[in-house]
Amino acid sequence: MADIHVEEFYKDAAIALIQLYSAFPRRVNLFVEDIAGPDEPDEFGLHSKRHMACFGALLWLAEEGFLRYVDTIRQDALDQAVLTQEALTRLIAPAPDALVQGRQRSADTPGAPLPPSLQEDLSTHIHLLRTALKSGHSVRISHAVQATLFANKHDG
Repeated sequence: MADIHVEEFYKDAAIALIQLYSAFPRRVNLFVEDIAGPDEPDEFGLHSKRHMACFGALLWLAEEGFLRYVDTIRQDALDQAVLTQEALTRLIAPAPDALVQGRQRSADTPGAPLPPSLQEDLSTHIHLLRTALKSGHSVRISHAVQATLFANKHDG
């Protein structure tokens, strides 16, 4: 993918959704620096383009109905952010089979199928996002986020 700003958006969105899912149903402050890394404002107090892109991604997620928040903390964080019902439903929904890798076999006993409950856990969008982020591979991350954000509610 040649558009680095879009790749960064996908990574930022994945990290934010995972953080909110991990805290759900608690409301948490979602800090840009925890997602995009440290930022030093310039001599005029302006943040870097990278920082502002991440902040914009968080606002976009809110505008599109994936999260709610009470207020912004300057341009540094979203105050008391929480997943919406729509986002939670998508994150726990089964991901497309083509994107879920290795969910059918047990690591302990190669060739043995995993128990159904574990297969179900490993086939969700949240698991897909986590494994894509762990891989660090931008194409896997973008596919996982696209499948999560842009999935039809009735897919799965």
